[in-house]
Amino acid sequence: MHNDLGNRKSEGSSTAERIAAVVTRFLRIEAASGFVLLGAVIVAMLWANSPWSDSYHKLLAVTIKTIVIDLTLHELINDGLMAIFFFLVGLEIKRELVSGELKGIRAASLPVAAALGGMIAPALIYYGLQNGTPGEKGWGVPIATDIAFAVGFLSLLGSRVPRSLLVFLLAFAIADDLGAIVVIAVFYTDHLSFVPLILGGCGLIGILLLQRAGVRAAPVYVVIGLLIWLAFYKSGIHPTIAGVMLGFLTPTGAKVSQPASDRNYLSALDRIEDRLHLWVAYGIMPLFAVANAGVAISSSIFDDSVGSSVALSVAVALVIGKPAGIVLASWITTKVGVTRLPSNCNWGHMLGIGVLGGVGFTLALFIATLSFDSPTLLDAAKLGILIGSSAAALFGLGILALVTRKTSETR
Repeated sequence: MHNDLGNRKSEGSSTAERIAAVVTRFLRIEAASGFVLLGAVIVAMLWANSPWSDSYHKLLAVTIKTIVIDLTLHELINDGLMAIFFFLVGLEIKRELVSGELKGIRAASLPVAAALGGMIAPALIYYGLQNGTPGEKGWGVPIATDIAFAVGFLSLLGSRVPRSLLVFLLAFAIADDLGAIVVIAVFYTDHLSFVPLILGGCGLIGILLLQRAGVRAAPVYVVIGLLIWLAFYKSGIHPTIAGVMLGFLTPTGAKVSQPASDRNYLSALDRIEDRLHLWVAYGIMPLFAVANAGVAISSSIFDDSVGSSVALSVAVALVIGKPAGIVLASWITTKVGVTRLPSNCNWGHMLGIGVLGGVGFTLALFIATLSFDSPTLLDAAKLGILIGSSAAALFGLGILALVTRKTSETR
């Protein structure tokens, strides 16, 4: 009996070590990825405003022909490669729901409340400013926090920031991503073709059946995954949603009796995330940034009253709406006793992290491309994202630097 108890403790400890190692690696990659993304944004902006700007747009317009579908390079990146990004997002969300900060009602309450507040407030502010105008469809643009940028900027403060605050940022940003995915699926789907959608659903069921049958051959799942992506693309639902659903279907079980440092004994989810994360963080996301952040500042954005209004609305929603929603939702839920603040954190920390939550980039740009057909409005939304995110990063870091300095002085 003592041996059984000891084995259970050992397995529990091994599981905790495995989860901690995965989360630590995830945060380290995200922090570095944020600065790679920043470099990609600068490249895109310089290229789009250089004498060679025509080559930028011509390259993205190159058509890639396949047997079943023709895509421009821009569409291949946004609809194809970004499905892999969303697959990784699905893995991250499932890991947090199964074994992370979103596991259980008590643990998930504060990050989920913060995420909901941080989605609703900026959406309402933007819609209030754009109601009745051609820009009103972009209300979903400022709802999501960019994990890579936010974690990257927060890492600049080093060990002065409580680790619990970093974990809270990760948890609410992941909950925020889940909400953004629901918004994309529900509100940014214009039409549905039910036959491809049914075929895609059959593919997802087929994956579950193969898992139950014990099939472990990765190429089989890759082929079925590509067919599911194609079915979703033809159905009218954005194909990146297929990536999220495939991430949710990935198994989380692991042989926890083995050493946590041995990657051969990580769960399928952890192994795939471990192998895929570097490619997404340093390949797909920077490529997406280069393809989508190229805004020609010399264009008619500032001359067009609707365009400049869209840019301003996005920026205001990110800088004011995001922190207002995050802090207010957190304050209400803690006051009624549903949640409590992260350990070693105060409301100054929460204000700083709320402002930093206004750093929206990857999903914000992605939703902007779904919102606007007008090149002027799309460029205006992109400009608003860049201005608002930059301001949120500077203000958020300033607040947190001040709060952490005062906290260290009082110890």
